[in-house]
Amino acid sequence: MIQTAKLSQDSGAPLEDNSQYRRLIGKLLYLTITRPDICFAVQQLSQFLDKPTTDHLQAAHRILRYVKNSPGQGLFFPANSSLKLRGFADSDWAACIDTRRSVTGFCMFLGEALISWKSKKQGTISRSSSEAEYRAMALAACEIQWLIYLLETLEVKMEGPAVLYSDSKSAIAIAENPVFHERTKHIEIDCHLIREKLQKGIIRLLHISTDNQTADILTKPLQPLSFQKLVSKLGLHSMYNPACGVLEDKPTTGQG
Repeated sequence: MIQTAKLSQDSGAPLEDNSQYRRLIGKLLYLTITRPDICFAVQQLSQFLDKPTTDHLQAAHRILRYVKNSPGQGLFFPANSSLKLRGFADSDWAACIDTRRSVTGFCMFLGEALISWKSKKQGTISRSSSEAEYRAMALAACEIQWLIYLLETLEVKMEGPAVLYSDSKSAIAIAENPVFHERTKHIEIDCHLIREKLQKGIIRLLHISTDNQTADILTKPLQPLSFQKLVSKLGLHSMYNPACGVLEDKPTTGQG
């Protein structure tokens, strides 16, 4: 998506026929099952299914052009990957122009393989960026717990506690501080949830810089260079590119 473009319900002229837009978004939603790089853009456009406009359709066509330029791109699952679970959680505070709700994004890796991801608008309005980040961490913590249950059912033994990365130092401080303050009582349930996972040793919180936050691609439009950088971090590869890089030319022996 264009980084400077802010889509809303009133942007553009209403479409005369909504069926084309709805069919297109429905197909793109299925494509997000294997293409996390378009997850945020499709999530944004799916909010306007009731009254789509020309601007929304133009943004959807932009996604189609991107998919057409990379038809063989998909997730790669290495065979020799470790069994350490790690996740990245991020949010874009008050990103929605119409409702001022924040957008949550997280992605989960088992070793080097991406196994779970989500881009979703939060259900309530967050009154601060720390609250929005904390709600994203809470949703990611629930996903980590579910993945742990799934791996135990499959008799897969994890290597140590799961690591959850966040670029918000204030949200990490709230999770690690056992004392509740007046400003955090409105998110008390999420505080109890994450703190319980920390005390049981299920997850471990680590700070990460915004430039290295992989989940950033699931919360907001990015510049092309930043977007491509995070796409490579998600483990997406094109089946039409050489898997082993450029082959070196073998020296000739001179035998005919």
